[in-house]
This record gives sequence, C-alpha cells and structure tokens, in this order.
Amino acid sequence: MKFLQMVKSRENQGNPPQALFDAMGKYMEEFAATGRLVSTGGLLPTSAGATVRASGGQIIVSDGPFAEATEVIGGYAIVEYDSLEDAVAGAKDFIQLHVDHWPGWEGESEIRQIADF
Repeated sequence: MKFLQMVKSRENQGNPPQALFDAMGKYMEEFAATGRLVSTGGLLPTSAGATVRASGGQIIVSDGPFAEATEVIGGYAIVEYDSLEDAVAGAKDFIQLHVDHWPGWEGESEIRQIADF
C-alpha cells in the first residue's frame, strides 16, 4: 500500500537547522535502501503558492501567503508500507528526527493512504 506522509508545522519557525538536514539525509538514504521510499520533497513557503477553490459556483484563486493558515505542509513523502500501523511507525521515526535535531520544533505528520484505482 502506498501512503502520502505530510509534515506540517508553523511557517514562522525559521529554517531547519543543519543538524536536521544531516540527520534527514542519512535517514532518507537508509529508508530508500529498503525500497519503500517512492518519492519525497520539501515545499517552499506559502508565499510561493496559491489556493484554487470552488465556492458558490465560482472559481476563486488566493495567492499566498495565507493569513488564515496556522500550520503549513512543509514536506511530503510517498512511501510503501504493508499497513497503516507500519506507516504510523515510520512517521513517528520521522517526527522524532525533528524533535531530536530541531529544538523547540512543533508540528505533526498526516498520513493518508493513496487510493489504488
């Protein structure tokens, strides 16, 4: 089963410290070697994005930054696991990297199974 794992945090926390980048690089290299990592990436600030929504039959485009957002998606990974429980365990390891290498960081990981149509 494929899952989309998103990491959310406050946008104004600043740039991640080099220690997190270093730990993340090692983690991703080891995870990729298992064959379960399909794709991963970080996202630019919301000021570089837009939201397109439908409301009342109209299409509305909002450019970033999005004042109403308290948390933003900072990165994502598409991963393969045998179960949601395994995906949760993997997300806990990923969040622990942030806790260990970015003092004061607060955020979360949302895991969504990708439909196999």
